Amino acid sequence: MAEAPHSGPPGPFEVVDGRLEPAAILAAVRTVIAGQTWPRGPARLEDEGPGRCTVRVEGTALTIRSAPLPHRPPGTLDPVPSGPGERRVLLTASGPLPPRAQTVFAALVEELGRRASCYTDAEIASIVDAMPLLSRFDAPEPSLAGWALVFRDHYVENSVGFLLAMERAGLDPAWIYALSKGDRTLHRDRVHAWFVHRGYASDVLDNSVINGTADESARAEALAVDARVEDFVRRAHAAGRRVLVIDDGGLLAQGRGSDSGLVERVDAAIELTVSGLKRISNAPGRLAVPVLNMARSRLKSHLGYNEIADSCIRRLRAIVPGEKFIGRHVLLLGYGTLGKRAAQALRGLGCRVHIVDTDILALITAAEDGFETHRTIAQALTAHRPFLVVGSSGGTAITEQDVPLLPDGTFLAGFATKDFSVLSEGRCGATATPVPHVGVRHRLPHGATVTLLGDGRSLNLFEYEGIANRGYDAYRAGTLLAAKRLCRDVDSFPPGVHLDVVDELIDEAGLFAAYYDCYLRDGQPAGSRPYGTAAAPAEDTHAQ
Repeated sequence: MAEAPHSGPPGPFEVVDGRLEPAAILAAVRTVIAGQTWPRGPARLEDEGPGRCTVRVEGTALTIRSAPLPHRPPGTLDPVPSGPGERRVLLTASGPLPPRAQTVFAALVEELGRRASCYTDAEIASIVDAMPLLSRFDAPEPSLAGWALVFRDHYVENSVGFLLAMERAGLDPAWIYALSKGDRTLHRDRVHAWFVHRGYASDVLDNSVINGTADESARAEALAVDARVEDFVRRAHAAGRRVLVIDDGGLLAQGRGSDSGLVERVDAAIELTVSGLKRISNAPGRLAVPVLNMARSRLKSHLGYNEIADSCIRRLRAIVPGEKFIGRHVLLLGYGTLGKRAAQALRGLGCRVHIVDTDILALITAAEDGFETHRTIAQALTAHRPFLVVGSSGGTAITEQDVPLLPDGTFLAGFATKDFSVLSEGRCGATATPVPHVGVRHRLPHGATVTLLGDGRSLNLFEYEGIANRGYDAYRAGTLLAAKRLCRDVDSFPPGVHLDVVDELIDEAGLFAAYYDCYLRDGQPAGSRPYGTAAAPAEDTHAQ
């Protein structure tokens, strides 16, 4: 249908790219029109063929045009050749927008953007297929029907797979509240869109707020999120449900597991990180709920940290592809569970790795493992000139006193969040210049320039998906098993942090044997199909 010419200034336009079928575009337009109130008669929709239509509102024509885009990198870790391809949608207006047309235009942009960001059913099938251990242990647990969940973690694909497994085990999606920790993970917008589509509540509760380093705007947003969490917990209790938290201690640090009486208390928690355990110990009041300790479980110690170290090293190499590693000096701060694995990986790349740790036994272990060791950062930086300093201590590693010793041109890579907070929080008087997709370059008071890779948080989560889905499958499966046991037997657990029960239930379930059979036995591991062969649904329905 030919469009009538118009005079006057041009109207606004928006471009939306995403994996959309033409039918999904028309469905989005119809959804927007159906959701409006029309005091002077409804808008007129003119369907002009696949991916093309016009909406006429108050004498203004809102025109939607779309066209396929060339093949792009996949929007998931595993390529998915089935399902809708990428399309570009152009939304234009014939002129300046009167109020009603402005409302419809904005609603169209929002609805099209949401559908374009959301994972397709074929992509979700690929994520589920990549986590076979979750599928193995997701048998229904009747007790979950009486629970609500607040899940706070990174917005990555394995979080999507985990929450879908919780649904399969019996948790009502309407009673899931997902919270991002605020990391700049690569597909965080897609994860959020999928969660909202699935019926979850979804927000950001940034780690900087929990750590007390957030700026005023972040604190204000956190207060609003906290109020919504409070309402969620209160409504769950009013509906006769108990509330489980799966987190890194952020919510319990605010007193939600204590007897302080300051906030609505949750009923149980699963702790995912060692830093979260520290937050729990410093929370106001006395801990009044049971907390299952996944952070120090044998599962995480023996399997999880290998994958974390691997993802950190892979991200490090990718973010500075022009750098030489072989034969060069690297200083690693912290020889704990993660640091030990990172040191071995760096040595495997040909780096000459030096270790600093304040724990003398860790330092002895590092020396007997064949690494050069130093008691202090000052000693290490005086003896050698590393091109790279890696932080894996989990605490503040570089202090204001150490900063003047950093050589010009040094890269700083944080494998844990706080190691280089002296720079990321602006506490040393450096001048910061962002380097897009790389990090922040800091000119130090003594004249040297160093580059903090990423955003000062865990490097494997900076514009990256973090750990491979198959790499985190076992840990997510263990967390699923812990959640099922805790919700079924919550009254048998006294308040406090429990570790032994986590190791016991994982052994009882045979998770380690299943992990070995799935990934490590001779032959093709179960659930590890060749790329692009994941079982996809017959049709893509989420965008309809």
